Amino acid sequence: MNTPVPINIERMEHIKRIEFDRPRVNIPGSTIAGSTLSVDHAWAKVFTEPNPAERIELKARIKRLLKEQNAVLVAHYYVHPDLQDLAEETGGCVSDSLEMARFGSNHPAQTVVVCGVRFMGETAKILNPEKRVLMPELEAECSLDLGCPPDEFAAFCDAHPDRTVVVYANTSAAVKARADWMVTSSIGLKIVAHLHAQGKKIIWAPDRHLGGYIQTQTGGDMLLWQGSCLVHDEFKTAELIELRKQHPNAKLLVHPEAPASIVALADVVGSTTQIIKAAQTLDATEFIVATDKGIFHKMKSAAPGKNFIEAPTAGNSATCKSCAQCPWMAMNGLANLALVLENGKNEIQVDPLVGLRAKQSIQRMLDFAQGLNLTQGQTQIPIITQAPGTSEHGIGPA
Repeated sequence: MNTPVPINIERMEHIKRIEFDRPRVNIPGSTIAGSTLSVDHAWAKVFTEPNPAERIELKARIKRLLKEQNAVLVAHYYVHPDLQDLAEETGGCVSDSLEMARFGSNHPAQTVVVCGVRFMGETAKILNPEKRVLMPELEAECSLDLGCPPDEFAAFCDAHPDRTVVVYANTSAAVKARADWMVTSSIGLKIVAHLHAQGKKIIWAPDRHLGGYIQTQTGGDMLLWQGSCLVHDEFKTAELIELRKQHPNAKLLVHPEAPASIVALADVVGSTTQIIKAAQTLDATEFIVATDKGIFHKMKSAAPGKNFIEAPTAGNSATCKSCAQCPWMAMNGLANLALVLENGKNEIQVDPLVGLRAKQSIQRMLDFAQGLNLTQGQTQIPIITQAPGTSEHGIGPA
């Protein structure tokens, strides 16, 4: 019998200091949520990659433990390729945050193991309160979540009681519980358009870029929380223009969490799911991709023979901080996945009352999608390639 690979804190190389946007609430009377924007700091662990022999042993151990514990593995597109492959090899799924939670809900396994960041584990628990939800790393955060503290956000909402509260999936359970609606990246367009047509005024949180994009597309009356994704906020416009000159036939695929100047250059703007779909369906053979580079693993398998190029996060104007990779997604690995399956720690807990209120905001979105016949697997509109500056948006999860 093989000796298990030792797993301990010594496998961690160092702690990485992370800067993220921290909106400061100005109430009462403010017209922009968090209009005072400062920089705050958080931390991410950086782990040593297992060697080839360790990888083989860890994968075998994880597969055995998943089977023994009646557990299913769900992984986000942005985590390490090993985890994505393991999820699919063991009957789990690789997808966006909402479909990860949906899959766990529909799967008969009594334990759902979520490889992603903390809000994804919370969403899985909200939709599966009766199941055990584990994560390899509970300290895997999200800059959008960190930049929208529940108490401050609740105070801002209370100061604007005439507004309908719409929040993005990348938020804590407590923020979702304070919201009227939770939305995923681009179904937000249709939901905000629906609310706008009803004469509703909106508070949007937490991503200012996605909120600004939706506001521009819908004309809605929206107060925008001023958070941002530290990965997407880094894409550089001048360097991207130069890169496009070097690859004139490449199509530019952009996630709407990117700044407006990047979105304006896009051929397709869409969620992670739609970006992958674009790579599969467009007749181009080369793509520049402005989202977390963890998605490249799935894109390459979904569209073999096509070439994918990272949109620039550094250049003449700056050096990159995230370098197109979420440092918290990178905290998920084979070693801590095996460890959590062995010791049962890192279980996600959501207060039942908070979870119930949060589920109501999620359910409104799901009911709306169902009313539009946008069930999972049908949540993408046809992708239409247009000239840069007139990009097409899609409907899909984050």
